[in-house]
Amino acid sequence: MPEAIRLNAAGLDLSPRFFRSGTVVASPATDAEIVVAQLNLTDDLAAVEGVDLSFWCSLTVGTAGVSILTRIRRDSLAGTVIKASGLTTAVAAQLVDRSIKGFDATPTFPNEVYVVTMVVTSASAASTISALEFTALVI
Repeated sequence: MPEAIRLNAAGLDLSPRFFRSGTVVASPATDAEIVVAQLNLTDDLAAVEGVDLSFWCSLTVGTAGVSILTRIRRDSLAGTVIKASGLTTAVAAQLVDRSIKGFDATPTFPNEVYVVTMVVTSASAASTISALEFTALVI
């Protein structure tokens, strides 16, 4: 028989373990992978399981764009890929939403950095991100 829950999280402050950004670092350029969002986890936290990462954005696809590749990476544009979306269909000049979730089981604290990168394939003009949310929860 499963063990009954005996404790609850009422009064437990998880804010030191939650990080978020709504800042657009840059919008996807013409057919090139670029960092669009960044989170800096500066605290020295114990991660028992890892870091749960979530990203969502709304963007207008650049001229001639046909698909979008979204990646969550550790550190930078050249960093380890935590999760990749695969190419998803896009239509030039259309407003679309994109989201991706990832989990990093081996973060290094303090000062772990996560970025989201995007490339809009075949685009001959830059796309424009109008809104985004990038969050991390250290578990």
